[in-house]
Amino acid sequence: MSEWWQGAVVYQIYPRSFSDSNGDGIGDLKGITNRLDYVANLGVDAIWISPFFTSPMHDFGYDVADFRNVDPIFGTLTDLDGLIAKAHKVGLKVIIDQVYSHTSAECSWFKESRQSRTGEKADWYVWADAKADGSPPNNWQSVFSGAAWTWDASRKQYYLHNFLSQQPDLNVHNPAVQEELFSVARFWLDKGVDGFRLDATNFLMHDPELRNNPPFDNPKATRPFDFQMQQYNQSHLDIVSFVEKLRALIDEYPGRFTVAEVGGHKSLEEMALYTADKNRLNTAYSFVFLEAPELSPKVIRSALETWDTHAKSWPSWTFSNHDRPRAITRWGTGKNRRAFSKLLNAMLVSLRGTAFLYQGEELGLPQARVPYEKLVDPEAIANWPETLGRDGTRTPHPWDENCPDAGWSSDAWLPVDDAHVRLNVEAQEADQDSTLHATRRLLALRKSLVSMVTGSLEFIDAPDPLLVYLRCEGSERVLCVMNLSEQPQGYQTPLLKGADVLYCEGGEFEPSGMQLDAYGHAFLRLP
Repeated sequence: MSEWWQGAVVYQIYPRSFSDSNGDGIGDLKGITNRLDYVANLGVDAIWISPFFTSPMHDFGYDVADFRNVDPIFGTLTDLDGLIAKAHKVGLKVIIDQVYSHTSAECSWFKESRQSRTGEKADWYVWADAKADGSPPNNWQSVFSGAAWTWDASRKQYYLHNFLSQQPDLNVHNPAVQEELFSVARFWLDKGVDGFRLDATNFLMHDPELRNNPPFDNPKATRPFDFQMQQYNQSHLDIVSFVEKLRALIDEYPGRFTVAEVGGHKSLEEMALYTADKNRLNTAYSFVFLEAPELSPKVIRSALETWDTHAKSWPSWTFSNHDRPRAITRWGTGKNRRAFSKLLNAMLVSLRGTAFLYQGEELGLPQARVPYEKLVDPEAIANWPETLGRDGTRTPHPWDENCPDAGWSSDAWLPVDDAHVRLNVEAQEADQDSTLHATRRLLALRKSLVSMVTGSLEFIDAPDPLLVYLRCEGSERVLCVMNLSEQPQGYQTPLLKGADVLYCEGGEFEPSGMQLDAYGHAFLRLP
């Protein structure tokens, strides 16, 4: 019997931008609770809520100051209790982020650690002496640009931060740190959450010898971080032992789910490692689609076949999230946006694995335009204009026709793009041909077919730009045909003889073939 998360569709909520219950321009937990009926009616199985913990918000919640509390801008622990209760009432599981690789510099643990080299928490973070010339202990670079080391005058040492200088790295090699993190996990499991998304899993442990990273020939590099192979600042093999201990704890709470976020040059190898056995994590997802420069049958097929070759565990897939520009813009600039958005959602929910659908993808939202003077994301500001940044994928969810802010206060923390206002929920509810209604129909179809939830997937050779695959479970066989082109495409196959059309968006059928419009797609039950 499969677990609930195998074949589930998880809807990612970025809490600052989902729904604002008190009019301060920032989304909150009560806002999420008020919109859970909308989420449940999509047909998804779970929600994943990005960090809502106490934080100075230098990295908008991923710099945690108190791992056991809710930041006041999002509400209270009582609000979270209400959210979990409502979610479970409407049939949704609740997944939350756990950020174990680093904390905020405002965390009490770090404040104590920086006071003394001999105190109780002295070794809770990664500290190192300067070189003889006063420079950092090695060449490691931070993700957000610049050296991964910052001098602290209190200890007269450098501390490691793989991300912002306000995000010091925990020394997860330290058993006391591990026990504290396990205690944090228990706190939230006791609260009733159904699982964890483990942020930056491969950043959990570093090389204690602090060896220099080797150079990496990367013609697409835009940051100092990209010029190195991240061999020693992350991905230590002892992460596996930590993962196994965490899994043993989580198994004390039946039915809970774990998914690792893993990026970088060795992401496939590391995802396979962290999910290799039943005593490790349930699944993992990478940035393979989030960073792919184009959408093509080769890209999709390569990702799935490579996973099946290297990993024996259950896969997970996502096309968009809060860290990368939206797929509609990355892959669909200049294309028929509505048709393209429907195609993307059809493909995501029909691939074998657990699907993560980012808020707004059900509406077909493109990357929002945020002018430089209104940027707040430190990565976007540091790398402007070389990257699209993360602000454009984090703007407020558009709920209604109330122009120009689509249901948000006019002083929302990020501006609402006019293109998003036009794609608001209220307008799409009234249009049966909208991306929103198409997404609901697709998710209902997925739930009605066991082959689409847990069945096998077999690619069938077809001429570009067609992507064709077969989902099978027992005697149930479903043929999935996707036209990844803005030009109509024909497809001839004897498999169509006697087939029943289960779902079609833009297509016509004959006994032995079909004609698909631009970005058309179809699902057919084979005899």
